[in-house]
Amino acid sequence: MKDAPLTTESIGIVGAGIGGLATAAHLGAAGADVSVYERRPRVGGVANRLAVDGFRFDTGPSWYLIPTVFERFFEQFGDSPSDHYDLVQLDPNYRIFWDDGDRADVTTDLEKTAALFESYEDGAGDALRRYLDDAAEAYDIGMHRFVMENRSRFRDYLSLDVLRSARGLTLLGSMDDHVQTYVEHPKLRQILQYTLVFLGGSPHNTPSLYKLMSHVDLGLGVYYPQGGMYEVVEAMKRVGADQGVEFHTDAEVGDIVPRADGLAVGLGGDEYVHDRVVCNAPPATAERSLLPADAVERKPGYWDDRTWGPSAFMLYLGVEGDVDPLEHHTLVLPTDWDPHFESIFEDPRWPDEAAYYVNVPSKTDPSVAPEGCSTVVILVPIAPGLEDGATTRVAYREQVLADLATTTGVDLRDRIVVEEMTAVSDYEQGMGRPQGTALGLAHTLFQTGPMRPSHRAPGIDDLYYVGGDTNPGIGVPMCLLSGEHVAETIEDDAGATGTGGLLPF
Repeated sequence: MKDAPLTTESIGIVGAGIGGLATAAHLGAAGADVSVYERRPRVGGVANRLAVDGFRFDTGPSWYLIPTVFERFFEQFGDSPSDHYDLVQLDPNYRIFWDDGDRADVTTDLEKTAALFESYEDGAGDALRRYLDDAAEAYDIGMHRFVMENRSRFRDYLSLDVLRSARGLTLLGSMDDHVQTYVEHPKLRQILQYTLVFLGGSPHNTPSLYKLMSHVDLGLGVYYPQGGMYEVVEAMKRVGADQGVEFHTDAEVGDIVPRADGLAVGLGGDEYVHDRVVCNAPPATAERSLLPADAVERKPGYWDDRTWGPSAFMLYLGVEGDVDPLEHHTLVLPTDWDPHFESIFEDPRWPDEAAYYVNVPSKTDPSVAPEGCSTVVILVPIAPGLEDGATTRVAYREQVLADLATTTGVDLRDRIVVEEMTAVSDYEQGMGRPQGTALGLAHTLFQTGPMRPSHRAPGIDDLYYVGGDTNPGIGVPMCLLSGEHVAETIEDDAGATGTGGLLPF
C-alpha cells in the first residue's frame, strides 16, 4: 500500500466479520478515518465465540488453513501471528469414521497417506502422488495468478499472464468426475473431496479447479490457534485499533442511503455520513434490506438465481469426561454420501444419513473446557431455507447423537452439561444470511472468479462489498484477502476520477 493516501477520506464499514476487520485495518493504515458498525455485542460476525460455564466454542470457522495468508495479513502491519496467538499443527489432520465400521486417519505425511490409499485400491498410492502434484500446481497458479491478485471484474482477467495461466487449470467438469480419473474407490474419492464442503459446494457442482484444496489440506496441513479461532478475530481487532479504527458494537445499521454529500449510514434514528462505505453484510442482504429499492444495477431476479452454500445444524456441547477415539477434527461419513448432497442442492430436505463434522478442540487445548470435560461441536451441512422449528431440531438432535454413538462408539447423551443449538433460522434472522446459508454463495462454475459479485456495488458510487460472497470467496484466508483487495480498490478509486461504482465487467 501507498503511504497514507486516504487521509481526507471518511469510511464506514457495515459489519465486523473477517472481511470487515481486514478492510478496516488496511484502510486505517492508509490514513482513512474508519468507523466500523457491528450489530452484535462483539466483532467477528459469523466467526464468533460462545462461552458458557467454563466451556468455550468457536461458533464459526474452526479450521485454520493456508497459514501464509494469515502471515501476509499481520506482516503488513509489522506483526506476525505469533505476536498474538500460539499456533499448533494438528496430527492427524482429521480422523474419519464411516458408517460401515471403517476408520482412517488423514495426515500430511505423504508416505502414510499413500499407504492408506494403497490399502483400499491397487495403484492408488501412486495415483495420490500424481493427484497432489497436480493439486499443488493448481494451487500455485490459482493462488498467485487469481486469488492473491485483486481481480474482481471481467476486464481484470484480460491480461496475457492470466490467459497463459488459465491453460494450466481445468475449469470445466465436476470435481467428482475429475477425481475418478485418479482413483475409483468411493472412500478415497470422499477423502479428496470433503474439503469442498468448506467452499459451500458438492462434488457434483464444484469445478475441478478446486482440486487445489487437496494441496491445502494434505500438503500445507491443518493448524489450530490456542484459545480457538476467535483469537484470530481479537488479534485483527487489535491491529485495526492500532491503525486508529473506531469500533461500534451493538450498532445495527438500518439503511445505507446514497446522498449528494456521501453515503448515509442509518443507526438508531441517527445518520452518519461517510465519503465511502464498505458493506461486510452479504450483498444480497444489503440490496434487499439496507439500500433503496433498485439502487443497484442488477438484472431482475439476480439473487433468486444464485446457488447458496449449505446452512448448518449445529450442536455446541459441553461434555463430562473424554471423548476418545474422536480427534480434534473428526468426519463421520456414510459410505454413499450422494443422497446427503442431493438433500442440500437438488431436493431440499433434512438428510436421513448425513455426512457431518465433529470438532473437539479440547483434545488440543485444555483451556476451552473445565478440567475433566470436553468441548464438542457437531456440524451437519443442510439445505438453506429449510423449516427448523423446535420439534424438528429436537428430533434431529436425537438422530445425530444416536448416529454418533453407533458409528464412532462415543455416546454423549448422558454426559452433556452445557448445550446450545443453531440452525437455519438463526443464520437467516440473527445473522442476516440469505435463506439461512452458513457459508454464502457456493463456488459453482458460474459463481467463481469474475462471476462472483464485484467489490464495487454496480450503480452506486463509493459503495463496496467485502467478504465470502465476493472475490476471492469463502473461508477465513479468502476473506482476509478480500479485505486487502477492497482497500486497494478504494485507494485506486480515490486516486482516479470517475472510477467509483463501475459495473463488474
